[in-house]
Amino acid sequence: MSDITLTINGFEVTVPEGSTIMEAADEASIHIPRLCYHPNLSIQGSCRVCVVEVEGMPNLVASCCFEAADGMVVRTNTPEVLHLRRDIVELLIDNHPEDCNTCPRDANCELQRLARNMGIRERVFAGERKRHDEDVSSPALIRNPEKCVLCGRCVRACGEVQEAACLSQVNRGYETVVMPAHDASFNETVCIGCGQCAMVCPTAAFVEQDATRDFIDALDDPDTVVVVQTAPAVRAALGEEFGFDPGVAWQGKMFAALRRLGVDGVFDTNFAADLTIMEEAAEFVKRFTEGGTLPLVTSCCPGWIKYAEHFHPEFLEHLSTARSPMSMMGSVIKTAWAENTSTDPKRIYSVAIMPCTAKKFEATREELFLGDLPIIDGVLTTRELAWVLKHMGIDFASLPEEQPDSPLGTATGAAAIFGASGGVTEAALRTAYWMAFDEDLPEDAIAFEQVRGMEGLRFADVPFGEDTLRIAVAHGLGAANRILEGVESGEMEVDFIEVMACPGGCIGGGGQPYAREGEVPLDENRLKLRAQSLYGLDEEAELRCSHHNPDIQKVYEEYFGEPNSEKAHEILHTYYYPRVPPGIRPQEAQV
Repeated sequence: MSDITLTINGFEVTVPEGSTIMEAADEASIHIPRLCYHPNLSIQGSCRVCVVEVEGMPNLVASCCFEAADGMVVRTNTPEVLHLRRDIVELLIDNHPEDCNTCPRDANCELQRLARNMGIRERVFAGERKRHDEDVSSPALIRNPEKCVLCGRCVRACGEVQEAACLSQVNRGYETVVMPAHDASFNETVCIGCGQCAMVCPTAAFVEQDATRDFIDALDDPDTVVVVQTAPAVRAALGEEFGFDPGVAWQGKMFAALRRLGVDGVFDTNFAADLTIMEEAAEFVKRFTEGGTLPLVTSCCPGWIKYAEHFHPEFLEHLSTARSPMSMMGSVIKTAWAENTSTDPKRIYSVAIMPCTAKKFEATREELFLGDLPIIDGVLTTRELAWVLKHMGIDFASLPEEQPDSPLGTATGAAAIFGASGGVTEAALRTAYWMAFDEDLPEDAIAFEQVRGMEGLRFADVPFGEDTLRIAVAHGLGAANRILEGVESGEMEVDFIEVMACPGGCIGGGGQPYAREGEVPLDENRLKLRAQSLYGLDEEAELRCSHHNPDIQKVYEEYFGEPNSEKAHEILHTYYYPRVPPGIRPQEAQV
């Protein structure tokens, strides 16, 4: 396409033909306020906060959806434009709860920023305000319609990116509200708990279920043994909550910070990621060499698992039965670790620090319990951990670098990359090769660059002895649907599929830090930096294959025997069941 040149506020800017006025203004370093717009979602153009004046047009136009033209003259800051934008935001403010000081998004709310930048200091249009009850039924998320500004981002993220379509706008005018069909509670819908609605929401209409109070109470109980585990992707983003630039995995400071909270054990979920690879790789090699059900599909992501149970029950037999690293670690803590330390499992309060809101749902799955004992007692997101550290007065920036406790803290580079899309595949390939051929890959073949990247859907053919493995990697469940539809129709032939529900994988999870002022939620460049920090940990690691982890070798020697053994299946594996209709669990439908 050819370029066009237009004038914005007296400055000429040249952009590709087809660009919107907003994109042209961004190119000229002129920021136009916006609310409903998100670069990764379809254009709705409903909030009208981004209106501008175009010479020759009788009315103001929405810059997010109005195409720029050669020779166009645009003004973004005339008195009329500024006044109209201010009126729109004032109306939103006047129909919004007055609880900023106690709101989870206080100081990180896009509506609050707009009001500040527009100089809004009072409520001008006071009157009747919409009233709706909070929906707290989901173990993962809270929906608060009173804080909704009807930007539609959540609807589009849920429908376009995740293809769950759990949300829609209903009614008209003042009565318009975002809700699931028939205003059903979240727990009775096809919501997968991924939290992408919370990530793109400009206010606090969607937030995670709070687990911080129970965690703090457990720390205060002298009879409770509090242990924590930390997921790979948390270390890639936690520093951002304390003002650090993205792209550094502050795992040493993270371990030190947890110790200063007074917990009894600081463990690394990376250990269980290595354990997951041992089980999943063994499962894949057996299926591939003995003619089992293929393709094998990864099972680490709880949002993807619930989505498959709702929308693709025909594929449940393809899912690896290996539990996620979080659940494996929880199982090991309350079995092998409890036994080795002579600790009553009922006294253990096991906390998982996760980048993911769907993990809160996973912790409630009864099929993962040890009898009637949950293996995970609380799940905190990256955001919640940051709040707890600030609340408890931990100066994160000045902490030294420390290591997690042993033996459940030793991990390899293969485990670190679990947090990035393609990482599970890469880690599994390293160990599957060793299991199949009784030798390691050459050092220069350890990194599988072909499965890395930010594309939502990626394919790779990987040599595997005399065979070739056909690999598919997806992040975002809309991309996963493309693969499953292709497999079902016979158009695609693949042996191994990795699915992560969130953009970029766990690094873009629903519990990661919110975008700061001037940033876009789920900005791809930020996700790339987080991924690079995890790949950096892998490159720096002394051990880069899960089967080289000495603590993994020891736990098999002393407790599980070998991967996929009867005891391993009892503690480290699970089953799935169709969720049709939503929320109904037919016991006879176990797969």
